[in-house]
Amino acid sequence: MDATNQIAGRLSSKIARLLISGRRVVVVNAEKSLVSGSRTSVVRQWQERLEIASHVNPIYGPIHPRRPDNILKRMVRGMVPRKKTKGVLAMKRLRVYVGLPQGIDATRLTQFEDASAPRPTPVYVTMGELSKTLGWND
Repeated sequence: MDATNQIAGRLSSKIARLLISGRRVVVVNAEKSLVSGSRTSVVRQWQERLEIASHVNPIYGPIHPRRPDNILKRMVRGMVPRKKTKGVLAMKRLRVYVGLPQGIDATRLTQFEDASAPRPTPVYVTMGELSKTLGWND
């Protein structure tokens, strides 16, 4: 799957459905997926999420992903029954990459039509921009 100009939530739900049905899914260009909403409100909501921490010791969690591939993987994990065996096996069949790795053929990449952005892409926030504001160093 190619995540370029795809809305991250819709893409994640489609991927979760494929994983539960038993298919293997490889997602590339995770940093080019889109988050809908105004830039300021999206960034503010994600930064508020980062403030949730343990008072005892930060190692006890929650651990917040900042890389685009980990954020997208976490979105898919929220849509899969991760504590059941079928959910655990489904998550093992998922691979998410930033950019296009060398072993993957660029001609065979597919996209979901109904996950594509209906409005122009400057209206959305890319996952790469969001990750940069959260502290990701690429």
